[in-house]
Amino acid sequence: MMGEHAAILTIDLEALRANWRLLAKRGGGAQTGAAVKADAYGLGIETVVPALLEAGCRSFFVAHLSEGLRVRAVAPQAAIYVLNGLAEASLADYRHHRLRPVLGSAREIGLWKGQAGERAALHVDTGMNRLGMRRQEALALIRDHRLADLGIGLVMSHFASSEYPEAADTRAQIAAFAELAEVIQAPDGLNRETSLSLWNSSAHFIDGAEPYALTRPGYALYGGNPTPDKLNPMRPVIRLEAPIVQINHVPAGEAVGYNGNFVAPRDSRIATISCGYADGLPRNLGNRSGHPGGIARVAGRECPFAGNVSMDLITIDITDLPEDAAMPGDLVTLIDEELTIERVGARGDTIGYEILTSLGRRYRRIAIG
Repeated sequence: MMGEHAAILTIDLEALRANWRLLAKRGGGAQTGAAVKADAYGLGIETVVPALLEAGCRSFFVAHLSEGLRVRAVAPQAAIYVLNGLAEASLADYRHHRLRPVLGSAREIGLWKGQAGERAALHVDTGMNRLGMRRQEALALIRDHRLADLGIGLVMSHFASSEYPEAADTRAQIAAFAELAEVIQAPDGLNRETSLSLWNSSAHFIDGAEPYALTRPGYALYGGNPTPDKLNPMRPVIRLEAPIVQINHVPAGEAVGYNGNFVAPRDSRIATISCGYADGLPRNLGNRSGHPGGIARVAGRECPFAGNVSMDLITIDITDLPEDAAMPGDLVTLIDEELTIERVGARGDTIGYEILTSLGRRYRRIAIG
């Protein structure tokens, strides 16, 4: 199509569905939802949600009302939870589109109480200190009120460090939520029919942890490693490739790119590709003294970036390749099963989450599977 970006982002929907099915299998009978906030972690709500529906997912979590509306358009019957609080001006939209706000304070509960529509969720803070009602306040509410009368059908919390199962804060949060669950599930309590949700992606791999009624994986669905100290159990979902625009011969001692951060140590060949920080490859992937920066696979071999990442271009040192191994128009690989999002993130002093969610809208996107 005329006007499309030359770089290609390939999204493997069968790998996405396989990842959801693996997490569902590990859920011990709990319903498995999906976090599709940040435009389905950068891959596109309208692409990802139908694929997850096909796999069997029926509950989705988004950050903002606008994302909830997009999910509703492609998932008419799904349960859709909106994580980032409740604005009074939006109450009619929540009701009309059957969206479920995640409430984190007495004020928000007061706004929602008596609203006709979907049951909201109550977010209880068990140690993150970011969003949610303080645990003791929540315990008092649960003991004294029937949550259903307040329009609440789910109680949830969020891990701070679940990728490290033995971390003290992980174990403390598991214990704190178990205390909540004991009160909610008490046979003589007011809220024994209220559902519970704690697990994120990494929690699916914590031995012995209680899955409760609903899990809500995110990063792992998209191929991110939920067990960073171990091999990744998830299938890779994305592949990013960009074409070589030009190959330059740079004499030893000459600089490449903005600010001259890379100076050719020898007579070099530098390939320039059509992709840059405007497309989500962070500027900090640039190569400079003391910071090796990013790498790309060119003609099957890993080659280092040369100098700064520009807005729309990246320069790569291909001097060690045979002269005829790479030509203008050839595709260079930036992310795949070997150049993982974790590996790319680490070389840019960031995390795989940021790489994944920053992938630009300019790419030519191809969904397979």
